[in-house]
Amino acid sequence: MTAKVNLGTAAYDEIEEINAINQKLLQQLNAQTLNQTEIKEIVSQITNEHIDETTEIRLPFRTDFGRNLHIGKYVFINSGSMFTDLGGIYIGDHALIGPNVTIASVNHRIEPEDRRNLDLQPVYIHDNAWLSANVTVTPGVSIGENAIVGAGAVVTHNVPANTIVAGVPARIIKTIESKGEHK
Repeated sequence: MTAKVNLGTAAYDEIEEINAINQKLLQQLNAQTLNQTEIKEIVSQITNEHIDETTEIRLPFRTDFGRNLHIGKYVFINSGSMFTDLGGIYIGDHALIGPNVTIASVNHRIEPEDRRNLDLQPVYIHDNAWLSANVTVTPGVSIGENAIVGAGAVVTHNVPANTIVAGVPARIIKTIESKGEHK
């Protein structure tokens, strides 16, 4: 599903109001020495959702909007990750997000006269998925349960559950044989 947001509309103005608040919170978050409880309190304000005590977030933490970022339980987000979440980013339980990962749910339009307007497509990172260092996930992509995305991969298509993908663009390189339930 693709939604559209046009520059100069009431919807865009509302986004900018939230951005003004969240950019100050992000500066506060990334400019201090904070413990995990304090980090999760500020990220909860940015997302407007409770961040579970089982989740760990390393700084710096970056988002362009914040309110459409949804983080599950037992999630680990490493330092330097960027969440372009206006279109929605859903991170399932037990997911691992490596350092400098970029997840984008927003695209600009192709037509030059419409380029400043936005197309929004949600991204889903399902339970127990692992995004290695420097991965880029593009709008509209779903990363399946237990999937692994190799370091530096650019994910432009859905990743099936229980697979390992790598490369630019990411391609399936292996199927994961499970030995039972994850903890």
